[in-house]
Amino acid sequence: MRALEMTRPGGAEHSLVQDVEVPRPGPGELAIDVAHAGVNFVDVMSRRGDAAYVPAWPYRAGKEVAGTVRELGEGVSGFAVGDRVAAATTGGGFAEVALASAAATVALPDGVDTATAAAVPLGLATALLLLTDAGRFEPGDTVLVHSAGGGIGGAIARLVPLLGGGTLIGTVGRPEKAAAARGLGYHHAFARGPELAEQVRAATGGRGVDLVLDPLGTEALGLDLDLAVTGGRVVLFGNAGGGTLDPLPPAGRLLGANLTVTGFSHRVLLAADPARVARAQRRAFDLVAGHGLAVPVVELPGLDAVPAVHDLLAAGRGEGKYVVRVG
Repeated sequence: MRALEMTRPGGAEHSLVQDVEVPRPGPGELAIDVAHAGVNFVDVMSRRGDAAYVPAWPYRAGKEVAGTVRELGEGVSGFAVGDRVAAATTGGGFAEVALASAAATVALPDGVDTATAAAVPLGLATALLLLTDAGRFEPGDTVLVHSAGGGIGGAIARLVPLLGGGTLIGTVGRPEKAAAARGLGYHHAFARGPELAEQVRAATGGRGVDLVLDPLGTEALGLDLDLAVTGGRVVLFGNAGGGTLDPLPPAGRLLGANLTVTGFSHRVLLAADPARVARAQRRAFDLVAGHGLAVPVVELPGLDAVPAVHDLLAAGRGEGKYVVRVG
């Protein structure tokens, strides 16, 4: 079968489409004939060699897939060969056949195509977990989202109205991306820079924000805390720059304003509690199939196109959610 392999840390020059052996499922696993796979920034973090993202080289990236069940591993029940499914994987999604834990695999609702479905297991489901589980979103909240123009940022913008509505403020890395973020549904969008704090305060009438969703590591944490209202929540869910994380603020700063700083890792949650990830996927698919939630995607024609999109994401020039047609 064909699969995208990252042979060593670096750039697109080390991402090669190879002919490799078809994997067989172990106990509790499924083998899936992949129709579409989702592209995510975590792929970029893997290929540049960020700590803890790659167990060994060469590495097969790809964290979310949609397709049909090819083979059942020992002890798997509730699925049959030929079932349409989506799954969060620990890797190997950019391949014609991928393995996934049955506990992190869900059936596709009728009417949901595999291109849309491939944007759910990591993309849309993570956005839902960030808002509801980690961020404790409440209707009417003002939500600040860094990197608002990416796949997770777009998913958050579409979810908030369905969860009761609120004010959405997005930040982007370049001024020219602000209009695109507003097009996704953000009420305000600003480029990150020295005027950002005053721009956000002006947009909220000086009040501040209830919830911050931040994939920038600790780079913007001081700003996040400055902008949070009393009782505000900050969720750190990535380290896009890949640098060393700074220490968390002193407890006194958090106690003084009833602030909460929470960490979220889809990778860790998938390993520790795959059933929780699956529940988020099912809820996301219910919103898509039963409540008309749109999931716009940019479809790539094949695995050979993925490294160039990883380059776009690494440079901060990606727009929206990318999926790749595999089978």
